Amino acid sequence: MRVLATLMGILAPVTAFAASGAREDSSGIFVWVFLGFCALIVVAQVVPALLMMFGLAKGVAAVAKEKMSPATNK
Repeated sequence: MRVLATLMGILAPVTAFAASGAREDSSGIFVWVFLGFCALIVVAQVVPALLMMFGLAKGVAAVAKEKMSPATNK
């Protein structure tokens, strides 16, 4: 029982530090401008990639449709 009481005495202050409350955000305007610039770069990379994927899918579908259609010029 003494060991348990000793451990409770040692660990009690540690748990008090864990519940510190709300976190304060001290990010300035430059941090938000930097994050916005990073988001702009990501969007600028994603839009052409999506357009290329849709174009590729359209081309593959056209070739597949051409191969599946019966030959009319024979």
